[in-house]
Amino acid sequence: MSHWEHPGQSDDWQTPAYIFEALGARLDLDVAAPVGGPLHVPCREFFTEGALDRDWSGFVWANCPFGGRNGLAPWLRKFAAHGNGIALVPDRTSAPWFQEAASVCDALLFVSPKVKFIAPDGSPGKSPATGTALLAIGAKGRAALVRGRGLGLLCMGVGR
Repeated sequence: MSHWEHPGQSDDWQTPAYIFEALGARLDLDVAAPVGGPLHVPCREFFTEGALDRDWSGFVWANCPFGGRNGLAPWLRKFAAHGNGIALVPDRTSAPWFQEAASVCDALLFVSPKVKFIAPDGSPGKSPATGTALLAIGAKGRAALVRGRGLGLLCMGVGR
């Protein structure tokens, strides 16, 4: 959820378990976990702060802070440079940061219906104003999106 849609509200919304169950992937690193760690992300390690200044390793999950209008751009550039993982983003297809990120992806999955993210207290949120897309870079990410194609519209060979 982005702050311009709900000013003053937390950016700590977690991805529900059914997304990871559909993807069927074990991840190495959650690069943007909330304080206390992720609820449902099947990963071995997680960063709760400073991820843009740290080295990323292995197969990563990036549900980064949506932040301001271009707040995702630095996260997605680092994700693309890392070259191995899945990023969850709002599906703002006309935004320059979305176009830039999609142009380097191996696969893209538009999730339908809209994802109801999990609030910090563990309760499901309401339907967000925008939809969600999963961007994959690398063979593991591409394979996970293929497994998860029941979540929505899968586009292969998008940018690479």
